[in-house]
Amino acid sequence: MDRKNLFFKEHFFRGLITVCGGFVIVLTLAIGGFLLYKGVGTFTVYGHSPLEFFFSSDWAPVDSTAGGGQVGAAIYIFGSIVTCALGLAIAAPFSFAAAIFMTEIAPKLGTKILQPTVELFVGIPSVVYGWVGMTVLVPAIRDLFNLTHGYSVLAAGIVLAVMIFPTITTVTADALRSVPKDYRKAAYGLGATRWQVTYQVVLPAAKTGILTGIVLGLARAFGEALAVAMVIGKTRAFPKNILSPTNNLTASIASDMGGAMEGGEYNMALWTMALLLFLISLGFIFAIHYISARSEKKELASRKGSESKKAMSASKEEKVGNVEKKVIASSQKS
Repeated sequence: MDRKNLFFKEHFFRGLITVCGGFVIVLTLAIGGFLLYKGVGTFTVYGHSPLEFFFSSDWAPVDSTAGGGQVGAAIYIFGSIVTCALGLAIAAPFSFAAAIFMTEIAPKLGTKILQPTVELFVGIPSVVYGWVGMTVLVPAIRDLFNLTHGYSVLAAGIVLAVMIFPTITTVTADALRSVPKDYRKAAYGLGATRWQVTYQVVLPAAKTGILTGIVLGLARAFGEALAVAMVIGKTRAFPKNILSPTNNLTASIASDMGGAMEGGEYNMALWTMALLLFLISLGFIFAIHYISARSEKKELASRKGSESKKAMSASKEEKVGNVEKKVIASSQKS
């Protein structure tokens, strides 16, 4: 009876886990297929070219099925790229410094207090970041730079930097902790200082994990909509500098999708933007897998190289031993 129950539980839970995993795969493929079906309508139904969509700044789609408008999304694409790049440039140095402090300088304090505190920021809703940015950051930028308003690329970049800071910091700290302690001990044994150990030993060894954290943070920044929409200004123009307002893909989709006619040219153009964001997210995922696979290949190659060196040294020692034995034997005969 116990064997039957054990057999039933084992196969039941294994089947349940398999079904759940398969459902996630099917759901992802279904979302991708739906976005592909909706997103290509701009090109197949209304006859616009991909070159117009990616490189033209003329955005005037018709909110009807008649078509005939213009769907140049270059301003939105450029706005997404520049805000995410600025957010990453602001967040990355602070994230690296915080991760190094938590793992190399004050590991006990970092593990017990700092990292849990940083991880709390992940649970804060996007609307809170956007509201604080709109009520505190935007007026501060306006007053600091003597502007008519503070809605700008800089405001969006700072908000994104605060939002992706926990992701990059946490992943980087985990990557630094995964570096074997023997690496540090060997470097200290050679007389290296703490900074030399961190900069020349630990950081290069954790490079794969650090790059993964950067890619994850960038993926979060690209997909953020509400917080950015509240501080970017939503102006359909290329920004002259980081103090100028602009618009991006996610903010445009969030603000315009609800009012666009279903099946119309405007609606299809927004679905094409959503498809582009989906493809960008897939690109980030593939980049993470590529980085991990490349690191594993390097580790495997280094292990094989060390093993071959050991085998060669062992064979050399064996040959030397055989020569010594022959010399001793010939001397004894003589």
